[in-house]
Amino acid sequence: MECAGKGRGTRCLGPPRKRCHRCGAVAYCSASHQVHEKRETRCSFLSKRGIHQVGMWLYECCCGSSVASSDCFRSNDGWHLPRILCPCNEPVAPIPKQLSSWKDYYEWRCIPLHSPVALLLHWPFMIYQATQVAGLGSSTSEIRDKLCIHYLGPEKELLQLAVFAELHALFPGVHVHIELVGPAIPQHRDGERIDLGNYAHCLETDCICKSASENLSWDVQTGRTSKVTLQLRRGLYHDCYHEIAKDFSPHLVIAPNAGIAAYSSWLPTIELIKETNVPAVFSDYCEEACHLGACCISTLTGHPLTFPIQLNPFRQPMVVEDSALFLPCYSNCFLFGM
Repeated sequence: MECAGKGRGTRCLGPPRKRCHRCGAVAYCSASHQVHEKRETRCSFLSKRGIHQVGMWLYECCCGSSVASSDCFRSNDGWHLPRILCPCNEPVAPIPKQLSSWKDYYEWRCIPLHSPVALLLHWPFMIYQATQVAGLGSSTSEIRDKLCIHYLGPEKELLQLAVFAELHALFPGVHVHIELVGPAIPQHRDGERIDLGNYAHCLETDCICKSASENLSWDVQTGRTSKVTLQLRRGLYHDCYHEIAKDFSPHLVIAPNAGIAAYSSWLPTIELIKETNVPAVFSDYCEEACHLGACCISTLTGHPLTFPIQLNPFRQPMVVEDSALFLPCYSNCFLFGM
């Protein structure tokens, strides 16, 4: 266990032996880290970087919670950042065999570590890490040309769809098709197809990311460019599956921040996934939620997890504010699957 005050401006004074008397779930190295001043809020973090209530960033703090999603559906909004701080163009080097941390990613994409882009990129990286967990690397022959993902229960990411264009870089030379299925999709967007032909743009008007003729993710070995398409489907997965699978049979099912134990609607979906025998990877905000979800899956399937509970190295790196749990919670924090 790490000190819950680690990384807040001062060094830890030793191992985390001082346990919180209120929740008993976190520990601190010293009283000074336990009674630290209130941590920086999301609003203040975004404001310092000039991206508070701007574009896709609007939905990263409580200020965006009152905005009707149906009125602010965004797929082509940019980063609202200088090009040095965001991945608006092709990588300068081929993707490493495996990225294992945000530091690896930032170094590969030549982005300084103080850039805030990981706050949004954890959505496409949920897909990247899930393929790693399930053993579906981009070199696997089955998905060498195309990777089809059934992505269940999207909510906030529906307002930040431009970040999924980073899949061009993460899966070079592959057509990545994502079926986003869930009740949060507005009725008038049901069935809509979105082609993400370019990376999300930076602020600078003279950047190559504004060029319509830009070639995306050219794979030298295969001579192919990547392609990223999104299909929106309103409804519950077990009700929509057979219609979707006629055209897009999945290589992998993904459910970010699933909350399996919290919603009874997951029961028929879990049974369907068991019947189809397609690998499925779920994430949740904390380890306890994953354990509860794992119990539900094991009870329904009669088998233990195929992919055990594990920390996601590409979780969103800022704690969830106003969580109902007395536990540190991060979006896409832990992964597990069947």
